[in-house]
Amino acid sequence: MNNDFRLAIIVNPDMPLGLIANTASAIAIGLGAREPSLAARNLSDCMGRSIDVSSCLPVPVLQASQEAIGALLMKAIAAKKGGEAVVPFPAFARSLHAYEEYERAMPGRNLQQEPIDGLGLVGPVKWVRSLTGSLKLMR
Repeated sequence: MNNDFRLAIIVNPDMPLGLIANTASAIAIGLGAREPSLAARNLSDCMGRSIDVSSCLPVPVLQASQEAIGALLMKAIAAKKGGEAVVPFPAFARSLHAYEEYERAMPGRNLQQEPIDGLGLVGPVKWVRSLTGSLKLMR
């Protein structure tokens, strides 16, 4: 991962705080799995205690309505040129309790018609900024 890359997590601020935290953390796991270089490093303190790095890039958490996140998802997918990561959190996933259920359900879903609670993006700075530049930070 180099300085030419950026990441962003976008969530719906109208959800309860616990769901916001769950959505952002699930998206972060997906981004890290898709792009391991975001964090796959170890550091040690002066006593030699080793830790795993949480992220080598800033992780802005931005806010947008569910409808805006859905539109942003479609725009991000259409703008992919290769190498970018797009990790959505569709609302229907919250009711599923095993990944296998999600895997079985996804082929029967149309993401353009699904409510999307959150979205994670990793890619070139220009690509991420073009998609998220007008969004406000979650406070």
